[in-house]
Amino acid sequence: MLAKLTSKNQLTLPKSVTSALGVVDYFEVKTQGGQIILTPVRIQRADAVRAKLAELDLVENDVVDAVAWARQPKRRAK
Repeated sequence: MLAKLTSKNQLTLPKSVTSALGVVDYFEVKTQGGQIILTPVRIQRADAVRAKLAELDLVENDVVDAVAWARQPKRRAK
C-alpha cells in the first residue's frame, strides 16, 4: 500500500489499515532506521480519571489539598 505525502506534510492512511486498528484519533510518531513508526494512542478521557480517583478512594478535597501542598513555598532547612 502507498500513502502520499501532501504539500502540507499530511498523510492519508489506507482505510484497511485504520479499520484494523479500531477507533483511533491520535498516533505517537517516531522515526527509526529511516522508517516512520505510528503507534495508536488512546487518550484517557475525564471519565477514566474519575474512575482512577474513585479506585484510589480520593475525593475532590484530597486533590485540592495536594495541589495546595505542592504550591507551598519551599522552606529552607535550619
